[in-house]
Amino acid sequence: MIAPPASDADVPRFVADLGLPGLVDLHVHFLPDAVQRKVWAFFDRAAQEYGTEWPIQYRLPVEERLAILRKLEVRTFAPLVYPHKPDMAAWLTEWVLDFAANTPGAVPTATLYPEPGVTDYLAAALDAGARCVKAHVHVGAYDPRSELLDPAWGLLAEAGVPVVVHCGHSPVPGEFTGLEVFGEVLARHPRLLAVLAHAGSPQFDLALDLVARYPRVYIDTTMVGIPFNWGDSMLPDDWSARLADVGNRVALGTDFPNIPYEYAVQLAAIAGWAAADDRLGEPFLRAVLHDTPSRLLAVGEHPAETS
Repeated sequence: MIAPPASDADVPRFVADLGLPGLVDLHVHFLPDAVQRKVWAFFDRAAQEYGTEWPIQYRLPVEERLAILRKLEVRTFAPLVYPHKPDMAAWLTEWVLDFAANTPGAVPTATLYPEPGVTDYLAAALDAGARCVKAHVHVGAYDPRSELLDPAWGLLAEAGVPVVVHCGHSPVPGEFTGLEVFGEVLARHPRLLAVLAHAGSPQFDLALDLVARYPRVYIDTTMVGIPFNWGDSMLPDDWSARLADVGNRVALGTDFPNIPYEYAVQLAAIAGWAAADDRLGEPFLRAVLHDTPSRLLAVGEHPAETS
């Protein structure tokens, strides 16, 4: 096994040693400036909200954040946006489609909310080229089983466009969080291409059960294996062994820029899983860090792509 990255400055060496053209990160956040400031202000209150400090590692202007991603060899990424109330998802989707169109490496994305017209603006986004959708059950505080969302899930299932769903209880439980809840959506839409953000933390066992049950369900690595929040303390002791059975359904996600540690910490955690089981190793790393997220985001199927 190659050595994991010791720091952000060491990431290019790590990527080169793996023989990868770059990293593909399907869980990155870019938001309109006013929304981004409010998100960061919320994290500034993390001690009150979550019971722990949450210093934003990359609290920087947009161009500086993009330059850091380039230095980290992130060649392709999904800039995810999400609403916390009605009448917000449509204009956030318009904003992020424009952002992606003008940002090298950014994949066009969209978001949704249970409201009248959700299927219309989501269909318009797919027609405009959106290749990934973000559903944030926790922040949006909505029931993913809502009748308003049912045709939207059906639309995504038919289109085969991945939806990154934050439906787990971490960092704190919400009214409609829990993989049992989203499991009901999957039961109605078993062809939905769903990526369980944060590997469903803290319900890691149930997340892997859903991956085993539904062939189009994946997990992402966002903040998993990081000794930071309470959910990660529940990571199964046999995590690496269990990943060996679903190694091609794990994709890199990081939550950049809103993480309270260096980007390299997440990569080192994934490298640790790979080293812990002989069935994983470097092939698993190459799949997680590039091949699987590339497949989900249809990287290479569009002429402008650089990865």
